[in-house]
Amino acid sequence: MAPAGRRRALTQDTSSRHDPESRAAARHFGRRRFLTITAAAAALAFTTDLPARGAAGASGLDAARIPSDPFTLGIASGDPQPGSVLLWTRLAPSPYEPGGGLPGQYVAVDWEVAADERFAQPVRRGTAIAHPEYNHSLHIEVEGLEPGRVYHYRFKAGTWISPTGRTRTAPATTAAATKLTYAAVACQAYHDGYFTVHRHLAQDDVDVVFHLGDYLYEYAVNSAGGARDYTDRKLPAFFNRETKTLDDYRLRYALYKSDPDLRAAHAAHPFVVTWDDHETENNYAGSVSENGEPPQEFLLRRAAAYRAHWENQPLRSAQLPSGPDMRLYRRLQWGTLAQFDVLDTRQYRSDQAYGDTPHAPGPESDDPARTLTGAAQEKWLIDGWRASEALWNVMPQQVCFSQRKFDLDAQAKMSMDAWDGYRASRRRVLDGARAAGVENLVVMTGDVHVGYAFDIKDDFDDPDSKTLGTEIVATSVASGKDGAEKPANWATYLKANPHLKFYNGRRGYVRVSLDRQKARADFRTVSAVTTPGAPVTTAASFVTEAGDPGLKPA
Repeated sequence: MAPAGRRRALTQDTSSRHDPESRAAARHFGRRRFLTITAAAAALAFTTDLPARGAAGASGLDAARIPSDPFTLGIASGDPQPGSVLLWTRLAPSPYEPGGGLPGQYVAVDWEVAADERFAQPVRRGTAIAHPEYNHSLHIEVEGLEPGRVYHYRFKAGTWISPTGRTRTAPATTAAATKLTYAAVACQAYHDGYFTVHRHLAQDDVDVVFHLGDYLYEYAVNSAGGARDYTDRKLPAFFNRETKTLDDYRLRYALYKSDPDLRAAHAAHPFVVTWDDHETENNYAGSVSENGEPPQEFLLRRAAAYRAHWENQPLRSAQLPSGPDMRLYRRLQWGTLAQFDVLDTRQYRSDQAYGDTPHAPGPESDDPARTLTGAAQEKWLIDGWRASEALWNVMPQQVCFSQRKFDLDAQAKMSMDAWDGYRASRRRVLDGARAAGVENLVVMTGDVHVGYAFDIKDDFDDPDSKTLGTEIVATSVASGKDGAEKPANWATYLKANPHLKFYNGRRGYVRVSLDRQKARADFRTVSAVTTPGAPVTTAASFVTEAGDPGLKPA
């Protein structure tokens, strides 16, 4: 989500971005998907086979020679499955240096999983290689674990031992799990404030965390850390520029992951991550850049961003990118209680309609050929619903799914970057859910830096039409600075959108508890992020009952 006015100012200086012929050409490039783009982009598959050759042809670094703590960026786990979990870390004794302060040599790292946090009951252990080609990151897929239980894990490099992490496996696929509590977070602009929200999340009792995008921002961060206004230290000057190159993105992840509150949240809970736009560039659409770069050039940047994203997140090998392409959408199950269909609404989308400015729906935005998910992902989603045996079908994704009118005019403006700008795509998804017999649909959303609770209507312009599901929008962790309980447009939005049941502009996270009877959403907010240490409170709670879609105050 762009800061107010930023995109318009940029596009005025780069009008070719919205010239019809340029946009048509960009769409043509986007449909081709650039699986084989140009010689330059093909070379920038970043030689993903290099680690094997590097390990054979280069000497390893004795971990005992690492002079300072290499676990400065913390540890993480992700994508829990019934007998497996993914463990992550990245070695970086000097995190604000290219390469993390390590030479271009591989490092052997020990890892261990135990049933207890003292590691008196170890259940799995091994040694993995941290390759310099992957910035000394580790992605360890631990198999052979028991379903539905908590584990503890840690890493060791030489004499250095990482913090201890806590993770868990999902219940067996056929298990009649009775409850699940998960959290959703999004949008954590480092320069807009402290990650106090993550500190509270680390202390909350949840089974898994869904990060819905904008894990980092490509914008410059000044030496004072922006709104953090550091007085006791200064950040290096190279953070004070927009990320463009692989090194830029790698270093930006290092900046974010050096935050102790974010590290605490990762150590406390397994994460399931997806991205939005800022992990690459604001409001990009497929191969179309915000600022009108030729697609061939933009895809080089996208390849760098995707590569750094995989290196720095708890993602499995199935998500390893190939050049500018990365299969991020995926499915997880929590027994027969819940199925999670995690979407990617950036990589495959059509270019935004009407120059990506607020606009009433019209022929351009309602073109049936337009898509937010791409045809393959849309089919995967609907086929997955047809095969689902879960009570709750949860769709974690990025941008507002429900209709959101910005004003009270007869032809009200809406966001062309959200599903309102792709109404035919939304219609196909809702029709697919209905045809698949999905009764308990929950859409989880980030992006907009506020908390919303929506009833998903069959016809958003008819308040009496059937309610098809629920959308829960997580506010930001820090983006937008402190925010306000009732933003200036609060009353207008509630009046213009009768299906909007809650609207709050503070920072925070959403905690959702599922059981066999209902889903409960608690909107947890903090009063400030521009100063550290604010307490957390519950701004509102809602429930939706199984078999009876629609939100009610808890």
